[in-house]
Amino acid sequence: MSKACTFVEWEDVPHLPEELKKAILDSIPAWQRDSRTKGVPQLGSGAIYQVPESDVTIQGFELPKHWPRCFGMDVGWNRTAALWGAYDRETSTLYIYDEYYRGQAEPSVHSTAILQRGKWIPGSIDPASRGRMQTDGSRLLELYQGLGLDIEIAENAREAGIYRVWEMLSQGRLKIFKSCANTISEYRLYRRDEKGQVVKKNDHLMDSLRYLVMSGLERAKVEPSFTGVPWFNWNPPDFWAG
Repeated sequence: MSKACTFVEWEDVPHLPEELKKAILDSIPAWQRDSRTKGVPQLGSGAIYQVPESDVTIQGFELPKHWPRCFGMDVGWNRTAALWGAYDRETSTLYIYDEYYRGQAEPSVHSTAILQRGKWIPGSIDPASRGRMQTDGSRLLELYQGLGLDIEIAENAREAGIYRVWEMLSQGRLKIFKSCANTISEYRLYRRDEKGQVVKKNDHLMDSLRYLVMSGLERAKVEPSFTGVPWFNWNPPDFWAG
């Protein structure tokens, strides 16, 4: 028997008057607002990133050419995922503007889709890619590099990465385009179990986000055709040093 989950937002119930919506919002704490207005599951203390979705997601816009870009990538047969970010140096804000999310496909399929986002954009990949594939014994990292991806192994200190992402979110320095639907879906359900361990389920894009923040930004580049500030003048903020 198949199952499905549907989120119902206030916007899907047009008969609610604006005055009533405002009165309800004013009467509940901020951390409950996404649950009450968007139908987002409220995970309580189990939620890893307890920053309201409404404070994180934004409408997409045309990215300035002089913003350095990079991507983070998580690999696996059941799901391979990647996230692209652009960094605004003036406000120290990272914008997640695109995603890739596909399962049960060969590396050549994934690499083609990633290269279409910009061959010049460097990335950081899941350290598990150094291991051998069960299918033919080859190494994923070497395969992807051979297929044209500019990638290096990401730092995989999970708790340090989660803290750094949370720090940026809580300071309003990490925004996600609303078009990244799979990323937002994982953000909603990213949680810890009763023992405090990260639930390793449907978290491929959340892992990609950690790789991007922890290692990708150090490799970020400005598009080569841009004639303004050269990419090699880009230096990550001091807190990226560790």
